[in-house]
Amino acid sequence: MTVYMRAGEIAKKPVVTLAGDDIGQVKDIVFDSSTGDIRCFTLAGRGLLSGPLHRALLWRNVHALGPHAVMVRDESALEEDASAAGPGEDERAGVNVLGVAVTTRSGTQLGRVTDAVVATGRKPAVAGYEVVTAERERVLLPVAGPITVSGERILVPDATAQHSAGSLGGFGSAVEGLRHRPVHDPQED
Repeated sequence: MTVYMRAGEIAKKPVVTLAGDDIGQVKDIVFDSSTGDIRCFTLAGRGLLSGPLHRALLWRNVHALGPHAVMVRDESALEEDASAAGPGEDERAGVNVLGVAVTTRSGTQLGRVTDAVVATGRKPAVAGYEVVTAERERVLLPVAGPITVSGERILVPDATAQHSAGSLGGFGSAVEGLRHRPVHDPQED
């Protein structure tokens, strides 16, 4: 079963070892710009005056991502510096999508991104976006098929507008609806 979480809910989660040692907290989530998969977390220290740890936690070193914490086997799961959070040799740098407009390919404005929705599991990835519409409603939009992400706009298939949810509880149905939608044949027009 896939569990969906807002990326904002993952930020600030404590990072703990299987032995129960508190070794930091999630500062930022770094996504692979080409696949939407979580690549790693950057970390901060715990406590009021703690700053960044300048260390990264690669996803492959995460033992579990739960509702209350990110769990690792031990402190050796952390990278010694935060350079792992940067793009690899064959990748381009990612784009911060907060505040970016979501538009269908035909030009319908769906809203502006306020958060990403992450499908957790063995290979967590962006499954959609929380947007605020022109009417100031918060809506969860699933993403499937070819999307284009830039610093100014996210272009999604037109069918995305018909598959949305008002809460994470209904988001799974919206994802399935978008995934299993009938394919439109342009020759029928």
